[in-house]
Amino acid sequence: MTAPLAPRTRIFAALLERLATPVEEAQDHAALRAERDRLMRTAAGRLVFGTPDRRVRTESIEIPLKGRTLRAVVHRPTGVGGVRPVVVNFHGGGWVQGSPEQSAWLASRVAAGSGAVVISPSYRLAPEHPFPAATDDTWEALGWIAENAERLGIDPDRLAVMGDSAGGNLAAVVAQRATAEGLPRIAAQVLIYPAVEMYEKFASELRMPDEPVLTSANMSAFAHLYMGDAYGTTDPLASPLRAESFAGLPPAFILTADHDPLLDNGVKYRDALQRAGVPVQYREYASAIHGFLSLPGVVPVAKQAVVDIVDYVAARIVIPR
Repeated sequence: MTAPLAPRTRIFAALLERLATPVEEAQDHAALRAERDRLMRTAAGRLVFGTPDRRVRTESIEIPLKGRTLRAVVHRPTGVGGVRPVVVNFHGGGWVQGSPEQSAWLASRVAAGSGAVVISPSYRLAPEHPFPAATDDTWEALGWIAENAERLGIDPDRLAVMGDSAGGNLAAVVAQRATAEGLPRIAAQVLIYPAVEMYEKFASELRMPDEPVLTSANMSAFAHLYMGDAYGTTDPLASPLRAESFAGLPPAFILTADHDPLLDNGVKYRDALQRAGVPVQYREYASAIHGFLSLPGVVPVAKQAVVDIVDYVAARIVIPR
């Protein structure tokens, strides 16, 4: 049985339902993104989405790839010296929305708390750039970061990936690709309410089709927009839960929310990893909605979740073994 939502979470959910345009009804996705970005910069937006931790130095860099350039936000902890471990973080937004700034509250606190540098790359968004654009961008960005470790002041042998929702999908995909190809070596993966199955409706989605932030209808719309003409493919680059093998994947911390139709995506991926002998830490957060780690101002348990992520990252890539 799910725990009741906090009063401020319920108020936020009611406002969102009244004011936000559902993705399945949107006609202009670029305009919807621009409106979301403007909201994040308002006083109300900062209260909801939080602000970067003051204990980090934040800068924007460019990642040059073949035929395109990606922007990335780097959160570098202050007060620590030397070459630092690194977490490469992929933002959520259904592969259609979102930006590195969306996860700045989380990414900066992971950097400040663990002492690792957190780098959040952008990636091309659908429907303008459908699958596999996002998987290509995140994979190539990860490679560029590892290859430019000296310039970035990071240790490529102490590298973790992290992502929430669609970003959790992309983090799982790059972890699978890195394991298959041998480089870069990923020491850990943090998957936050990850979307690991593109089509099948699991029990949590059937039980909770109309939760705040993400509904079953939203999930279907995001999948169609992202996959485009490839909709229906069973490629694990789209649905990492469909991989032939999970053996040898990096240890994982999987976080889910009890008021989230995506809940069972995380559970199914946990089970698949555990069956393959991959060490998994799992936690389902009570009174939490989808996206709660991007909504610290309205979901109180976000603060505990970020502490848990900091502890996991510190144990896996920061503290000498």
